[in-house]
Amino acid sequence: MKNAPTRVAGFDRRLVIHGVDFSGADSGGAAKIRIAERELASRSAVAVRGRIDRSGLRRAILESVKDGREHLWRIDAPFGLPLECFAESRPEAMAAGELSWRAVADWMSGFANARDWRGAMRELSRREPKRACDRALHTPLAPMNLRVFKQTFTVITEVLVPLADAGVSIMPVWMPSDGSMPMVRVCESCPASVLWNRGWPAKGYKGTGEPPRAVREEIIKLLRKEGLDIASDVAVEAIHDVEGDLLDALIMVTEPIQNGVPVEFAAQAEVEAWVY
Repeated sequence: MKNAPTRVAGFDRRLVIHGVDFSGADSGGAAKIRIAERELASRSAVAVRGRIDRSGLRRAILESVKDGREHLWRIDAPFGLPLECFAESRPEAMAAGELSWRAVADWMSGFANARDWRGAMRELSRREPKRACDRALHTPLAPMNLRVFKQTFTVITEVLVPLADAGVSIMPVWMPSDGSMPMVRVCESCPASVLWNRGWPAKGYKGTGEPPRAVREEIIKLLRKEGLDIASDVAVEAIHDVEGDLLDALIMVTEPIQNGVPVEFAAQAEVEAWVY
């Protein structure tokens, strides 16, 4: 397994798709992670797992390798950093094409915690540039932003690096060099991007009172029109979840935004990652 050239690949309609609302909170995620899952085929029922932490997420992904089915795990957290962050500190590596996703991930893993890592990023640059995928697919925040940096750090160092070491494929940054399509793949997603790209309400659905509750209800109706078979009790829970955790997980079991990386962004996406 190595950092291989990005390629456009379709998604088999029979695969099991998992939408993971991630948590970068202390204490391993504090059992805040929500997972929705279904077969990608239309009108398939959506199942919802109980809350787990980051260790539980790793175990769930590794368990899926053993069942012989095709799985796509879409996780709501940034999988990479902008190349722009390293333009001044690693110009030789960038010029030689030696700055890989794994090199960046291993560098991050050398920090004791997310705050130490963010401090190092702030020393590289006080700016918070977005990645190519953030700009193209309208994600709301840069990976090192104060509101999301813990998610970025923990998903890369606590989830993705151990999975890569175990041989699990991470789209598009850690895929088989022979171009084959693995049965189990992990990729980055973003509920706001999914909503924006479908022309659905991408803001205003988190929070107490009205109109956030009404916006969550509208999104549930749109998901059902999209073909998701959402049970009544799951829908009620999602509508009343003011943080939007369950709704975010449900949004990510829709069909992926894209089935591959556009050619013009391929080189950047091999390091920065991509949103599906």
